[in-house]
Amino acid sequence: MTEKLLSPLRTRPWPERWLTRALGAAVASAAYLVCGPLTGASAAGALVLLLILLPLAAYVGHRDDLAWPLLQVALPPAAFMYDSVPAAYANWPDDTVRPLQWAFATLVIATAVLVAATVGRRLRPRAEDSTDGLLTAPRP
Repeated sequence: MTEKLLSPLRTRPWPERWLTRALGAAVASAAYLVCGPLTGASAAGALVLLLILLPLAAYVGHRDDLAWPLLQVALPPAAFMYDSVPAAYANWPDDTVRPLQWAFATLVIATAVLVAATVGRRLRPRAEDSTDGLLTAPRP
C-alpha cells in the first residue's frame, strides 16, 4: 500500500494522477479557508496553515515534478488570498498597500512550497547502478 502512495505519479495511470493532484489542491484550498485571515486567527492560523501546507508540498514534491507543488499547494491559497485581501483591508486609506501585501504573501508561500517540495524530492529513493564506484577495464 505504501508503494502506491509513495511511487512517482508519472508511473501511475492518468485518472489516479489527476485525482491525486485535484485532492492536493482541494486540501490546500480547505486549509486556507479554515486557517485564512477571514477566520479571525492571525498568528495561530498562519502557523496551522504552515503545518498543513509544508508537509503537503513535501509529499507532492516527492511524488510529482517540481512545478506541480506550486500549482497544487501554493496557487489555491494565493487565489483565495487575492479575493480576500480587499475585504480584509477595506477600511485602509492607502489602496496601494493591498496588492503589495498579496504579492509578498504569495512570494513567501511559493518560496516555502518550493523549498519543501525540493526536500521531498531529495527523499526519493535512488535507483543505484550495481557497478557504481567500481573500476573496470575498458572493453576493446
